[in-house]
Amino acid sequence: MTDPTANGNGSRAASSEPEVEVFAVYGVEPEVQAYAMAKYSRSALSMKESLKEISQQKAEKFLNTFYFQYGHRSIADLAHIAMAVEKLSILAAIAVADETRWDGQERSTRYQDFKKGSYTTPDFGDDEPARTLYQQSIDGLFAEYAVLSEQMFQHLLVLTPKPEEMKPEAYERTLRARAFDISRYLLPLATNTSLGQIVNARTLETQVARLLSHTHKEVRHLGELLKSAALTPAYNVNQESLRELVEQIRAASPELGERAERELLREVRVAPTLVKYADPNPYEIETRRALRQAAAELMGPAPIAPVKQSVDLLDEEPLEVELAATLLYEHCHHSYRQVRQTVQAMGEKIRREIIDLGLRHRGKHDELLRPFHAGQQFRFDILMDIGGYRDMHRHRRCVQIGQSFTTRHGYDTPPEVKDAGLQKEYDAVMHRAAVGVEQLAKRGGAEAQENSEYAIPLAFRKRTLFKMDFAEVLYISELRTGPAGHISYRNVAYAMYEAVARKYPALAKYFRVTDVKEPVDLLKR
Repeated sequence: MTDPTANGNGSRAASSEPEVEVFAVYGVEPEVQAYAMAKYSRSALSMKESLKEISQQKAEKFLNTFYFQYGHRSIADLAHIAMAVEKLSILAAIAVADETRWDGQERSTRYQDFKKGSYTTPDFGDDEPARTLYQQSIDGLFAEYAVLSEQMFQHLLVLTPKPEEMKPEAYERTLRARAFDISRYLLPLATNTSLGQIVNARTLETQVARLLSHTHKEVRHLGELLKSAALTPAYNVNQESLRELVEQIRAASPELGERAERELLREVRVAPTLVKYADPNPYEIETRRALRQAAAELMGPAPIAPVKQSVDLLDEEPLEVELAATLLYEHCHHSYRQVRQTVQAMGEKIRREIIDLGLRHRGKHDELLRPFHAGQQFRFDILMDIGGYRDMHRHRRCVQIGQSFTTRHGYDTPPEVKDAGLQKEYDAVMHRAAVGVEQLAKRGGAEAQENSEYAIPLAFRKRTLFKMDFAEVLYISELRTGPAGHISYRNVAYAMYEAVARKYPALAKYFRVTDVKEPVDLLKR
């Protein structure tokens, strides 16, 4: 048999296939890695050659030149950083995670019992009565949460007998998770949680600047902490074992021990260059102030219209109308349709003035604010409980314009509460919570309104505008209607599907959704 790669004298000819080399990179500091990858467009060196010649000092010099002076911001996309944020409130966690280019996970209200947790107390200054009222409200909610968790567990035990083949511990664990799904409606936004994130340095820089510009003091402080974590030595998971190794080397050879200590125990800062100039963003702060005033003047006098449906698929409209309406929507509690009706009636001159407010304070390097991400085919104005919103908030391949937290839209009640005969007690808890929030908001202080939001339970509804393409509608509808999910977002996802099916009936057959009206096996997750 003839070898097709051999020439006439029996030697092999050069292969026409390129000699491709693929390898993973490990143990490189994020900014050094970004520098090495950025050099691909500026040097003929391979990755291995680049990494061998690069030091942290060279990376810093390069980044100072190309990232800050020339504005090549895409370089920061190449530096990925893992960070942990612990003991922050759920309210603050929502703010931290509110990035379109964000990868992370937050502590689950299904798999963890929060009655053993803690909560955040905002700064009330010298207002001791406000602090006392706040703590009484939060402590009361946690006490009711513990009671409802157990009541729901006992209720589900009666409803769902254990299959013979299922182990008792798995049976109990599954039903307790379902019970937590119900009792989570009582958890306040003050509840402490934790999250981990893996983001590139550009996202981190944007995130830090946004948090430093936030309305809530806790969130601004988190911005400072995230910036500090990027600039100061990172936690080294291998520190103790490496130190033991260094001491063993030092015992054998003091000279090698010194070298081992320099190499193995040196401090690593994950983004000392790329994040150092992240500061509060005047564009965001000044624009928020101007649009809040405009929304108060234009929408404030109008009562919030009664809700006909929790999910509203909006109609197409001129771009200027969408921009003006979206800019105002974020700073009031009215539905998008109600805001749009007002905007359309105002006339072209006022609409353009609103758009101008959204751009007037924009600096040289500022990205446009999120309301300017316009023109998507599918736009849903969604009113849902805060707990369910947290799950929907995880979808990154869409634009989300969220209104602030409030008790003005009322609250949701899980059907199991009524089935267990606990509706009256549940309503009483929500009423007390709403009264407490209202009283806190009326206290003096620069951030009285912001501080009051921490006392809002997750049962209360929040309005958010979700903009997306067809693929994302289909994805969310299919994923979030699954029987293992929480009934809150299952209902919302199914309503999204139904809205699209009504408007585009020929496309309905492509949605592989689960009918939320079908019975659910609580033991399947």
